[in-house]
Amino acid sequence: MSLRPLLLSNARLIDPAIGREGPGAVLVREGRIADIAWGSVPAAPDGAEIIDCAGHILAPGLIDMRAFVGEPGAEHRETLASASAAAAAGGVTTLVCMPDTNPVIDGPAIVDFVLRRARDTASVNVLPAAAITKGLAGAEMTEFGLLREAGAVAFTDGLKAVTNAQVMRRALTYARDFGVLLMQHAEEPDLVGDGVMNEGEMASRLGLHGIPREAETVMLERDIRLVRLTGGRYHAAMISCADSVEIVRRAKADGLPVTCGVSVNNLVLNEGDIGHYRTFCRLSPPLRHETDRLAVVAALAEGLIDVVVSDHNPQDVETKRLPFAEAADGALGIETLLGAALRLVHTGDIALPQLLRALTTRPAEILGREAGRLAVGAPADLIVIDPDVPYLLDKRHLKSRSKNSPFDEARLQGAAVLTLVGGKVVHQGHDLSEAA
Repeated sequence: MSLRPLLLSNARLIDPAIGREGPGAVLVREGRIADIAWGSVPAAPDGAEIIDCAGHILAPGLIDMRAFVGEPGAEHRETLASASAAAAAGGVTTLVCMPDTNPVIDGPAIVDFVLRRARDTASVNVLPAAAITKGLAGAEMTEFGLLREAGAVAFTDGLKAVTNAQVMRRALTYARDFGVLLMQHAEEPDLVGDGVMNEGEMASRLGLHGIPREAETVMLERDIRLVRLTGGRYHAAMISCADSVEIVRRAKADGLPVTCGVSVNNLVLNEGDIGHYRTFCRLSPPLRHETDRLAVVAALAEGLIDVVVSDHNPQDVETKRLPFAEAADGALGIETLLGAALRLVHTGDIALPQLLRALTTRPAEILGREAGRLAVGAPADLIVIDPDVPYLLDKRHLKSRSKNSPFDEARLQGAAVLTLVGGKVVHQGHDLSEAA
């Protein structure tokens, strides 16, 4: 069934793909952008639905390259339906789901299952990432070609790093030959050991085992040497410290096919937020020292860090209501991604168009998607943002099945008030007027 034309008027348009910003309107037809009127107010077509954006920001929808969904196998924590509802409320129009499911997404049949379940139950675009190794065991590679044909958009072992250098070398070689992207959780598990937070004075004061920065940098250095050897496309899923920034800087300066992301948690929180053993702040990579946080913020503002991800990882009460050292890693993030990231805009650390570029345009470019821009013919995956609306985050109102948010009871400023996927409204706040 075709949708009525939709005119989004009275908006402040931001296209992070070209760095353009100004007042205007967008016309949507058949799920795609049909017209963009910069600085003018076009007449609405006959029968069009009109939404007055009230002067708020209209931008491409967010693309989250790292979300753990739980379906299949852990539906008590999250389903594709609940994750996509949370995504829509947070302004995320596309999410890449990790292969850490039960069964693992390591065969074409599981990729097909996820795509069909997403088609039937999800309100946003869901793109499956397939495992690099069978069962995430780090030993035997999966069939990249078959998985790509089935619909896998990238390859990763999710929460696990591929530690075997020979396996990683082969994976990068296949990635080069098949033209696919490898996304690595850059963390050396032997150096992590029984560490549960950033290594340093804070860990000593809390009496907790620390994780050295070298757990990240050693793995990152090794991988980039293998990229240099093979030429495969490599994406460090999340970097968290100043030394990693410099490693990525050198790789990019050498022209290697290397990109990287950062979790919004590592951009706006530091190890001090753990406070009195708040398990919602037990994460992987861990929250770092403030100097590392400032380094990754600066690298994002510089454009060296390509993307910002939510690292959405729902956990149930039983795995979080434990002593800090025994709790599971992970936190919600997809619904709070935008609100948390806007803290950097409000503090003046980064301009909004540049932040949106890391949340929309660059993920689309890395994944080879046509979204992430305001252009005629592009998918109408769009969001309207009120960057100034203040609110106190209440985890009881989050749409995820789990409630382990590190931003619970935090004061945030800015949220998505309208989210469209393929021209269809999947989330709408209360402050937008609508007229037929």
